[in-house]
Amino acid sequence: MRYKNIPKELFESNREKLRKELKPHSLLVVNANDVMPTNSDGTVRFRQNSDLFYLSGVDQEETILVMCPDFPDERYREVLFIRETSEMIAIWEGHKLTKQEAREKTGIQTIVWVSEFQKVFNLMMLMGDTEYVYLNTNDHYRADNPVETREARFVKWCMEKFPLHKYERLAPIMHRLRSVKSQHELDLMQRACDITEAGFRRVLKFVKPGVKEYEIEAEYVHEFLCNGSRGFAYEPIIASGTNSCVLHYLDNNQVCQDGDLVLLDVGAEYANYNADLTRTIPVNGRFSKRQKEVYNAVLRVKRHAYSLLRPGVKYYEYHKQIQQFTEQELIGLKLIDKTDIKNQDKDKPLFMKYFMHGTSHQLGLDVHDVGSMYHEMSAGQVWTVEPGIYIREEGLGVRIENNVVIGKEGVHDLMKNIPEEVEEIEHIMNS
Repeated sequence: MRYKNIPKELFESNREKLRKELKPHSLLVVNANDVMPTNSDGTVRFRQNSDLFYLSGVDQEETILVMCPDFPDERYREVLFIRETSEMIAIWEGHKLTKQEAREKTGIQTIVWVSEFQKVFNLMMLMGDTEYVYLNTNDHYRADNPVETREARFVKWCMEKFPLHKYERLAPIMHRLRSVKSQHELDLMQRACDITEAGFRRVLKFVKPGVKEYEIEAEYVHEFLCNGSRGFAYEPIIASGTNSCVLHYLDNNQVCQDGDLVLLDVGAEYANYNADLTRTIPVNGRFSKRQKEVYNAVLRVKRHAYSLLRPGVKYYEYHKQIQQFTEQELIGLKLIDKTDIKNQDKDKPLFMKYFMHGTSHQLGLDVHDVGSMYHEMSAGQVWTVEPGIYIREEGLGVRIENNVVIGKEGVHDLMKNIPEEVEEIEHIMNS
């Protein structure tokens, strides 16, 4: 692994929090993600199931965690099933966890080869007075799930084999637990943000008229990999000129032109945790008067958002306030006026032409992390703050995004050291 060893106490604590949420005589199962194919015999780089990593810290494929807290034999209250290695696997794929390494990484004492899963699982289901079975599903509100996952296949198999047990959804519990970060998790996320900062500072020195968007992407990935990241937390957006008005622009194949802005929505991953940064910078190192006006308007919206975030706030109420604040900034930029607003269709407000996306989302093991957007915000949650103004008729889009921890009386900015002021960006680009 590229990241430093994470203390097993993090995963032991996470499992203990989960254990307290379960009904008596319960059993739960969490599976690793599949190794996904591409073409021929190719595969996509493995990415662990976030819930399994949260509970075990294991990054290895074909892993299964089973917890049965009330099982009579203490050995079977936590069982981790891992892939048994061989000389051939070692030659072709490299090292896999030994049982002892798995114990040291997870704090789980009972480690069993996954080839023995059905035998041990039958014992746990039928000999431990197991009544409730918690199964895991991808219940993210934005997920489409067109591909059947390992978890989904297991749900079908388990319910067919043991039809008379009482089944429960694990996802709502995991969403609540994962939504609030421990200090260990915040430290890992801070590292992801620090690596992202290093990449951004490198890019500030690199960008100039004539560079290609994908060359900027290459500068980022070089810095990320050199700092122990596996790379991008999500597909990077390097959007120059009119591309800056395309919210999920991913081609990154155009030449950056003198006088244009380039919007950089790029974050690093570290130990499966994610950063999500956006900055918008001038290709030639100097903001024009108009670019500066729009940029500073977005920066004011971002800072206003900080003043609103605290425990007890509901996202959609907060987002509505940001929309109203942005509307006033759009008036100041002479993009809309008060008369237009009075006459607008309430179902199609005019500001939506220039600010059409959400202000924030939760962040953690997933970039769009789990947790209800309708629940009140809680201390320890990490949210993005990412207002933007996109003026397609001017080929000018600006977004500024930081990651903040909700505190008891405000926010802690994990990206407070990353340049965002016009003057600082210009100074670094021209020094």
